[in-house]
Amino acid sequence: MVICLTGGTMPERLAEMLLDLWTPLIILWITLPPCIYMAPMNQSQVLMSGSPLELNRLTEEQRILNRSKRGWVWNQMFVLEEFSGPEPILVGRLHTDLDPGSKKIKYILSGDGAGTIFQINDVTGDIHAIKRLDREEKAEYTLTAQAVDWETNKPLEPPSEFIIKVQDINDNAPEFLNGPYHATVPEMSILGTSVTNVTATDADDPVYGNSAKLVYSILEGQPYFSIEPETAIIKTALPNMDREAKEEYLVVIQAKDMGGHSGGLSGTTTLTVTLTDVNDNPPKFAQSLYHFSVPEDVVLGTAIGRVKANDQDIGENAQSSYDIIDGDGTALFEITSDAQAQDGIIRLRKPLDFETKKSYTLKVEAANVHIDPRFSGRGPFKDTATVKIVVEDADEPPVFSSPTYLLEVHENAALNSVIGQVTARDPDITSSPIRFSIDRHTDLERQFNINADDGKITLATPLDRELSVWHNITIIATEIRNHSQISRVPVAIKVLDVNDNAPEFASEYEAFLCENGKPGQVIQTVSAMDKDDPKNGHYFLYSLLPEMVNNPNFTIKKNEDNSLSILAKHNGFNRQKQEVYLLPIIISDSGNPPLSSTSTLTIRVCGCSSDGVVQSCNVEAYVLPIGLSMGALIAILACIILLLVIVVLFVTLRRHKNEPLIIKDDEDVRENIIRYDDEGGGEEDTEAFDIATLQNPDGINGFLPRKDIKPDLQFMPRQGLAPVPNGVDVDEFINVRLHEADNDPTAPPYDSIQIYGYEGRGSVAGSLSSLESTTSDSDQNFDYLSDWGPRFKRLGELYSVGESDKET
Repeated sequence: MVICLTGGTMPERLAEMLLDLWTPLIILWITLPPCIYMAPMNQSQVLMSGSPLELNRLTEEQRILNRSKRGWVWNQMFVLEEFSGPEPILVGRLHTDLDPGSKKIKYILSGDGAGTIFQINDVTGDIHAIKRLDREEKAEYTLTAQAVDWETNKPLEPPSEFIIKVQDINDNAPEFLNGPYHATVPEMSILGTSVTNVTATDADDPVYGNSAKLVYSILEGQPYFSIEPETAIIKTALPNMDREAKEEYLVVIQAKDMGGHSGGLSGTTTLTVTLTDVNDNPPKFAQSLYHFSVPEDVVLGTAIGRVKANDQDIGENAQSSYDIIDGDGTALFEITSDAQAQDGIIRLRKPLDFETKKSYTLKVEAANVHIDPRFSGRGPFKDTATVKIVVEDADEPPVFSSPTYLLEVHENAALNSVIGQVTARDPDITSSPIRFSIDRHTDLERQFNINADDGKITLATPLDRELSVWHNITIIATEIRNHSQISRVPVAIKVLDVNDNAPEFASEYEAFLCENGKPGQVIQTVSAMDKDDPKNGHYFLYSLLPEMVNNPNFTIKKNEDNSLSILAKHNGFNRQKQEVYLLPIIISDSGNPPLSSTSTLTIRVCGCSSDGVVQSCNVEAYVLPIGLSMGALIAILACIILLLVIVVLFVTLRRHKNEPLIIKDDEDVRENIIRYDDEGGGEEDTEAFDIATLQNPDGINGFLPRKDIKPDLQFMPRQGLAPVPNGVDVDEFINVRLHEADNDPTAPPYDSIQIYGYEGRGSVAGSLSSLESTTSDSDQNFDYLSDWGPRFKRLGELYSVGESDKET
């Protein structure tokens, strides 16, 4: 079989060599239509010729030497991409050795693109590409060819597959898919420091020709950076590039295919290179001398001023620490670093005194915190400056000669005696006079006074160490010329002890003596106490009264622990003869002068068991009748208690029967007598009391049932009395009514309120009631009001004027 190709008849290796040597040769070869004679599958020899005679001879030899199972085979065909000629491009020609030339064989093509992309001449077997192909879309097509009888369409040979490959041409330029790029490199880097690498891609065939062979170069960015042509690694081309001079660089990179030869396609991208900071610059003060002023009364810790050392570096490379390295104020001032502002803050550590020193000089240093050893040879990364601080005068408060005072005074010190003195001065040059006073909030009882001029403290009230040992007061010093300038100082006053308290028993002692005790037995051990507090401690002396020294019953013994033991001289004490003994004891202290007191010890005789345990100390047990046991005594007491309970119950029941005859829930208002010392507001005063309640007390809660007891004697009802004339004695009238009420057994058991419309006898005004008046206002004559006194004279004049007006 013969395959005639138009574009791919040369072996691939030879084509690649020709492409590398001379591209125009490829174009010339494409225009020629040579033929490739393909041997059967069992023969690998491939001849290239343009003579049809050689083709016929080869066909005859194949018929003789090989089997006739298949008459033709082929390998690959090639077609050039992006071909856009006026006519379809011939890809190849199919021909079988079974074709005798009588044109009875028809060629059929099927597979990828058959009929749409590739078209075959069914008579000649020529295959044409009828569309423009793009290798980047599809690089190869698999097709099937078959020879059939023209009349019967029966296959003459089995179908056979072959591949048509699309040959690449340089129709795609390189592209930087990830651009533009950004990279960083430390400043002051050495020559050839790697910055970054970039990568471009080419859509052309990388294995065929040089269409995808890229070469990189820098179009813009020299002489600072360079690039490796093959690997695209970008490096620094200049050493020691300074960020402070230029921080950012723009590099334009080009990628060109065809190995960089002319005619190749190219693509570009940009790379922004930023120099990162390193600590290559020392700090530098903006000025060599700083001036500050501060008042002498400034509060400790106050910021006096700020100094700043500039550093061209950034970030942590610009951080500096500040220190005071020299000067006459190193003890009074300190400097701290402000991490935010990168400056030094000078603060006051100790108080200033304008009168002592008026100015100070400091030498401060600023040094980098993070030092790069690579640049240590450039010199010290530090700088110094001088700071002058001037102290300004201020009106200061008085200053005491001591921050605290401790005074001592005996508790028996005389009143108005001087117990101590405080002194203060004005530290200012003007030296104002000082007045002293006591803060009375610290001396509420006013026990001390102070001289306002010289500060001497005197005693105002007596002191008692036993009540309070310490007194803490505060003294105030005030400038006379400026009362706002004051100072305070604490004064502690200790009250010294004086032997002014006699010793006494430590507690109330009561001793018990057994009747069966032995001579010399310790009855009680007592101790003494003294409210005073001697320096050498307490030492007490014990003794009996002079008249009791030869006491026949008891004796005393001093113990080493400053206590006293009372001993019995004999045995045979008897409760029936004497139950209680009183033993006076004199106790003296060791003060100067010594004080003493007499304390009496009560010794009670008791009945004890054989081992000395007290059982009973009462003498009554011996006066009980003979044969009366303790159980009998308890029974008698129980009977007495029972009788008392019965009596109490009986009295309670009797009281319960004597209930009031009238049942009332609330307390009767008439039992509450309220006395008014004022004259009241007359009939219009309704707030003082409810007159209706007094007239009818039963009307408050409605009708109240009575528990009346029918009297044995019938009482005749009292006849209504006639109105009392003005001349009747009221005292006699009330006594009569009271006698009748007391003798009336049907009267309520409570006091009743009687209402009388009579003002009494002996009144100058007589009766003021108008109830009995039968005359009209026009008949009234008010001249008599003038006779009642000066208080009614004006009233009479008013009424007289009114009558005269009516007449007029």
